[in-house]
Amino acid sequence: MVSPKSKEIVESQQRDWNRVAKGWEKWDTLIDRNMSFVNFRLVGDARLRSGFRVLDLGSGTGYPALLAAQAVGETGRVIGQDLAGDMLQVAREKAKTLGLENISFRTGDVTVLSFEDQSFDAVISRFCLMFLPEIPKAVGEIARVLKPGGYLSAAVWAAPEQNPYLRLAMDTIKKFTNLPPPDPEHPGIFRLAKEGDLLGMAKQAGLIGISDDTLEGVSVFKDPEEFHGSLMDMAAPIQNIIEKFTPEQKNALEKEIKTDVARYAFGKEIHLPMTIRMVIARKPL
Repeated sequence: MVSPKSKEIVESQQRDWNRVAKGWEKWDTLIDRNMSFVNFRLVGDARLRSGFRVLDLGSGTGYPALLAAQAVGETGRVIGQDLAGDMLQVAREKAKTLGLENISFRTGDVTVLSFEDQSFDAVISRFCLMFLPEIPKAVGEIARVLKPGGYLSAAVWAAPEQNPYLRLAMDTIKKFTNLPPPDPEHPGIFRLAKEGDLLGMAKQAGLIGISDDTLEGVSVFKDPEEFHGSLMDMAAPIQNIIEKFTPEQKNALEKEIKTDVARYAFGKEIHLPMTIRMVIARKPL
């Protein structure tokens, strides 16, 4: 059972993610291109193969669930779950376009999973778990629904200083308004950045820790305008912060963000470094 406080957080997150679903659809190709290497790593780390039954937590607009569906083939099955039903509509359309009939998506809080024990050969998750108000409880649910020998393969963000892709805009916003320091125990983008945090929770849930390492990459934008446009369309937390800004403040912020991101120019493009923490655990046989 989810606590009243956790329920309130989840409902707020659901509103936020549904609100930006159109933005994610607009920039879908950009996100898929920049994050494809993470998707392949997740699928590989989960040791997916033909016939597997897979659960993807936090599917958003479809990946890595869609890649997993291709990996497990016609005899396998993938279920993707996410809070934002509006985002999942995009995922369903992509599955249809790809001709994938072995995948389905459902709306729901991933902290409490409505599946039987030992239902899945693997659970994968990209950039979801750190936003949950009760992460250990969710990891316990993952352990419950995994079959013996099944893998958890998860991607969460590493430390802020390793992620200009994520940090730059917030650092710029701090020039315009005072922001309280984030509560390290509160749901947030860097909640599981510390080495051993998520893996330790997996072990507490009875899983065997396999690895906890980092994966470096870059997020590529054609110019500062593309970075700013995608940021403002997709980043619900930033929308919440600047909603009370005057038009003049928003214009000044836009100019400052474009100036700051231009420091990461690589030829005509913008290459923003990012570092992802990749965690793998396995359920004992």
